[in-house]
Amino acid sequence: MPYIISTVNVNGVRAATGKTGKGMLEWLAATEADVICLQETRATDEQTRAALAPALDAGWYLTHAEPGAKGRAGVGILSRREPRAVRIGIGSRQDGAWRPSAEFAASGRYVEAEFDELTVASVYVHTGEADTPMQDEKYRFLNAIGAHMKAQTSDFVICGDWNVAHTELDIKNWKGNLKNSGFLPDERAWIDDMLTAGYVDVVRSLHPGIPGPYSWWSYRGRAYDNDAGWRIDYHLARGEVAARAKQAVVERADTYAQRWSDHAPVTVQYR
Repeated sequence: MPYIISTVNVNGVRAATGKTGKGMLEWLAATEADVICLQETRATDEQTRAALAPALDAGWYLTHAEPGAKGRAGVGILSRREPRAVRIGIGSRQDGAWRPSAEFAASGRYVEAEFDELTVASVYVHTGEADTPMQDEKYRFLNAIGAHMKAQTSDFVICGDWNVAHTELDIKNWKGNLKNSGFLPDERAWIDDMLTAGYVDVVRSLHPGIPGPYSWWSYRGRAYDNDAGWRIDYHLARGEVAARAKQAVVERADTYAQRWSDHAPVTVQYR
């Protein structure tokens, strides 16, 4: 069965859905996606459902992991079909039950939904800061995610805001960010490790050898107008589904004023 999967960091679901004109709700009403991975909802489950009420009333199902701290993180999955199983938090199966890892169980950074054909996960990797405890925590989270990803044996697509640009093609100002979190050698090596383990960076495989396509632009200066962005929103796919990816597009708003997030949706057709 063909799937269209989109991922977007909404930068606060209440702000994104509250924007009139071409806001998130208008985008949801027009999208052809079957599954949408959301990051940084920054809201409780009740608040998120209220913000997305028009979409839920229209038939979307929502799986949501609340932020562990107020105003931070929060991930979700919108789907046109109800998942047959959902799991919140990185973890593993023990005695037939899902056991989230202790450190990140309630962080609101990971959720996955299992459908008949494949499992789709939404992940938010927080921004770090080089040589600080925040960066150390980022590495622990990446290591936990990596172990979980390597344990997958069936068709699996994990989408999200990784806050890591893999190569020089994935960040406009790479020379100015060589010592900054998001482009550090160990972060980039982590993506290398996932690719070696059998994952496919779907967007890069469909857009080889070109700068971008970027999916995040700072609100500062003229970054958006000048397309001075970062490609940090990835689809990483494993199994037969990876070979079914046939088209990938970053749904970049026409103008700065029409943005409803500092990220743009990254949408892939899996045929």
